[in-house]
Amino acid sequence: MAQAQVLRTEPVVAVADMENFTVGLIGMGDMGKMYARRLSAAGWRIMACDKEDKYDELVAEFSGNNKVQILRNGHLVSRAANYIIYSVEAAAIGRVVAQYGPSTRLGAIVGGQTSCKDPEIEAFESFLPSDVDIVSCHSLHGPNVDPRGQPLVLIKHRASDASFSKVEHVLRCLGSKHVYLTAREHDRITADTQAVTHAAFLSMGKAWHANKQFPWEGPSSRYVGGIENVKINLMLRIYAQKWHVYAGLAILNPEAHKQINQFAKSTTELYYLMLEGRREELRDRVYKARDKVFGGEAGGGRSSPKSSSPPKWEEKPLLKPGILDRFSLGDRKGQEEETTSPMPNNHLSLLAMVDCWSALGIVPYDHMICSTPLFRLWLGVAEHLFRTPGLLDECLRVGIEDNTFRRDDLQFTIAACGWAECVSLRQFDTWRERFAVTQKFFEPRFAGAIEVGNAMIKAVLESSED
Repeated sequence: MAQAQVLRTEPVVAVADMENFTVGLIGMGDMGKMYARRLSAAGWRIMACDKEDKYDELVAEFSGNNKVQILRNGHLVSRAANYIIYSVEAAAIGRVVAQYGPSTRLGAIVGGQTSCKDPEIEAFESFLPSDVDIVSCHSLHGPNVDPRGQPLVLIKHRASDASFSKVEHVLRCLGSKHVYLTAREHDRITADTQAVTHAAFLSMGKAWHANKQFPWEGPSSRYVGGIENVKINLMLRIYAQKWHVYAGLAILNPEAHKQINQFAKSTTELYYLMLEGRREELRDRVYKARDKVFGGEAGGGRSSPKSSSPPKWEEKPLLKPGILDRFSLGDRKGQEEETTSPMPNNHLSLLAMVDCWSALGIVPYDHMICSTPLFRLWLGVAEHLFRTPGLLDECLRVGIEDNTFRRDDLQFTIAACGWAECVSLRQFDTWRERFAVTQKFFEPRFAGAIEVGNAMIKAVLESSED
């Protein structure tokens, strides 16, 4: 697969050429609203719509912004805008484009913001007039993350150089790093960098929900410290979002199916090895996965006997030591250092993720240029676990000898298999129900988690730039 390109210079279109240029937004969910606010603040005229029953609500919300005009439907947006962005659920993109695409004005540029480009491009090719240019995009971060410095994928699918430059010029106000891919490359990379990560956190939430616990709270809290803080904060962050954000990427992206299935398989097989006390088999498998994904020894850890590959990880770790200890949701929230050492944990979720990457031949560093903040943070945690002297061996010891986390691991394994089955059967309704019931369980904890999670991601991103 071709490597992502980030070598383009400033767009060649002069500002004067776009003096009356209008951007249309069809879909005003969280990302649509973020785009409307950011682009209008940069001076662009925005025409936007959502479902007609949200018209009055959106008019009131944007009443103080004279650069944003709310219209009643996508026909009106499509007829008037020069550049139209469909910011709707991936599962709905075909239906929405079929409804509004034929109204697209002559010579307009159309794109989408979905996390899975296969159904989006198919819809554009099927329902847009042939005289319309197609330039899609995807901001690889959530709506509450500052887009500056984050990857923004641009896909020149069917467009002139002039049209592509206009899109670049409009979106440059986000301050993101432009990454240039085909639709197929985008889907492969987003699967590589997001599918397993999301599956891990979704499964954690289901496991804790099944055991009816917030295990980071109270005097007997078992999830304390850096790695545990990441698990808790990012799990809550995902469940605080809308269900379709993750369902679309997992179910509609063919590249994601095999990865989520392999993650469930890796989780199950590693858990069986722990349950059955097969110590040497477990150690051999985990170290072979480490060598294949990360490339041999790092930080003094033992290497598997057959390892001969050079290290892939950077000399400088992705995460600075101790940075994550400041972001606890427990009683020690806000302290600079944890006063209690983390309880030993087998970190089944991290072992399974690396085992999955190993089985599929995925090298996560290959896609860092277009990775999400969540992925970079979770990869940094995996790197920390696998390169810290003694920590990986301690995980394996706990997995064999210690039953403290056994109930959580059982439910985590069941959950991973449940998500994989849901994806393989392409069951959107089942996904939504599974997500919603766990979302409701954790809802009382979302406010604190979002605040702490945002601070954690900000600190990690800033430290990576030092």
